[in-house]
Amino acid sequence: MGMVLFVSFVILMLLNIPLAIVMGLSSVAALVLTSNIPLLVVPQRLFTATDSFPLMAVPFFILAGALMEGGGISRRLITLVKMLVGSMTGGMGMVCVLACMFFSAISGSAVATVAAIGSIMIPAMIEAGYDKNFSAAVAASAGSIGFIIPPSIPMVTYGVVGGVSIGKVFLGGFGSGITVGLALMLVVYFISKKRGYRGAEEKFSAIEVLKAALDAFWALLMPFIILGGIYGGVFTPTEAAAVAVAYGLIIGFFVYKDLTIKDIPRIFIKTAVNTSVVMLIIATATLFGWLLTSERIPNAIGNAVLSVSQNKYVVLLMINVVLLIIGLFMEANAAILILAPIFLPMVVKLGVDPVFFGVVMVVNLAIGLFTPPVGAILFVTCSICDITLENLSKALIPFVIAMIAALFLITYVPSISMFLPNMLMSR
Repeated sequence: MGMVLFVSFVILMLLNIPLAIVMGLSSVAALVLTSNIPLLVVPQRLFTATDSFPLMAVPFFILAGALMEGGGISRRLITLVKMLVGSMTGGMGMVCVLACMFFSAISGSAVATVAAIGSIMIPAMIEAGYDKNFSAAVAASAGSIGFIIPPSIPMVTYGVVGGVSIGKVFLGGFGSGITVGLALMLVVYFISKKRGYRGAEEKFSAIEVLKAALDAFWALLMPFIILGGIYGGVFTPTEAAAVAVAYGLIIGFFVYKDLTIKDIPRIFIKTAVNTSVVMLIIATATLFGWLLTSERIPNAIGNAVLSVSQNKYVVLLMINVVLLIIGLFMEANAAILILAPIFLPMVVKLGVDPVFFGVVMVVNLAIGLFTPPVGAILFVTCSICDITLENLSKALIPFVIAMIAALFLITYVPSISMFLPNMLMSR
């Protein structure tokens, strides 16, 4: 069965069929050709995979991100950040990265982060004299932070499949997200210094900065309400996602007043489409993973890796390399669903904290979001500024290198991601 599963998967991928369909058809082909298991198990497994209370957080976080994207929050965050770091060398690029970090703590989605911040910052950077390809690369790479800083949909997926506290994984994402953001800002600084991209000469008074902060206050308050509620035991991550939706509606309609009744159908349709894509991937990846497990393929892979080395640092290095390659071709949620059950027991056996490993997985797979050939962020960014995938990919090379460096720093200095979980949730 394992060989049929692998061969059919590769053939269907080469035919450029969507990943969710590939995993579903590969599973059905393996069952039909090599097993006596009735096909009735397919819809049962697909339904069971999505019949999960924690996974209800996925559509709610997607909806909350869409509401925040359309509610005027990105514009207010950019105004505040521009006052804080806009005068630095490469100031507009710094603003883009930092604004993405702030918006990531609100939206929970990398694509939403790029759409909301990139659509404003890329034209602004080009107008300020920045190279078009460089501007797009800054936004694309910074958008991946939406994958890391909580609330994060892939972290919810990992928590469900790995049986790990979603709240702890969320906490681990803060230190890692800040590390990645600083690495990207360093790249922006050095390239800007080399090319002569100066910061804004306009100076802002303390009163103006305070006014901008007050204007963005309700946007900045959301992460504290959502995450504070989770860690304070007020509500679960799923309930927090529902609260985020309610908060987004209230802020968009009654505080900032940038949302109108006419916007709601568009936002709901967009949310429904994005949710259906994610949930279909989760369902078929779970079926695919179940067949792998039934053939004891995860055990075989684990034993093969451990036969090479039982040093956890060497094993983490090998896993990182595998994930970097997988991330080039596979959607991140699917990769987590399939690979977490393979790698997690292996690393836990070596003494690696499952929360820490979840953060490493998410940071690693975030790199695949803005690397060809299937990075979702790439296509969003290309559509925003009308550039070719080839030009954007070339401009992204230094940012990819910086993020890989940040990944290995996070991997081999666990305190970066585990400081907050150990401090706040050790009791």
